[in-house]
Amino acid sequence: MPDTSLDAESVDLRAHIRGVPDFPKPGILFYDISTLLRHGPAWAAAVSRLARAIRPHRPDLLAGIESRGFLIAAPLALELGLGFVMLRKRGKLPGETIGLDYALEYGTDRIEIQADAVAPGQRVVVLDDLLATGGTMSAGVRLLREAGAVVPAVAALIELTFLGGRARLDTPCETLLRYDS
Repeated sequence: MPDTSLDAESVDLRAHIRGVPDFPKPGILFYDISTLLRHGPAWAAAVSRLARAIRPHRPDLLAGIESRGFLIAAPLALELGLGFVMLRKRGKLPGETIGLDYALEYGTDRIEIQADAVAPGQRVVVLDDLLATGGTMSAGVRLLREAGAVVPAVAALIELTFLGGRARLDTPCETLLRYDS
């Protein structure tokens, strides 16, 4: 059984993020969290640190953005004793949904939530694995507000500061790791 007794603050999370050059296309450096997810003590430390960052925002629910945001939000919701809701691509959720179309760098996309996922006035923190340009995170915030939620903050494991995503958000943003290039 792996040793998970390491202090959450002593773990170097950056050492558990793998940079994959030219993925998904040439010229892109992809920050891969799968190496973090498969290292129990480092993953536990990341969840603990995110919980500490999010707790002051007093959420009632956490919302994860498809798909790696699910990997962040679901265990974090469990850690905080909260519920978890999914923000998904078009046509992936059963039942009645509320959707929002949003612009991407090249084209558009759509994000949806089940119509009964949040009650009016519930405080929902939105999570994803990575904050890049902020387009998807901003769309998630707008969609939740349309559904009646209050969004006191958003959070991500990684922020690519050079892409300026934080500037597109009108709510506090918590991130654990920041990359400047």
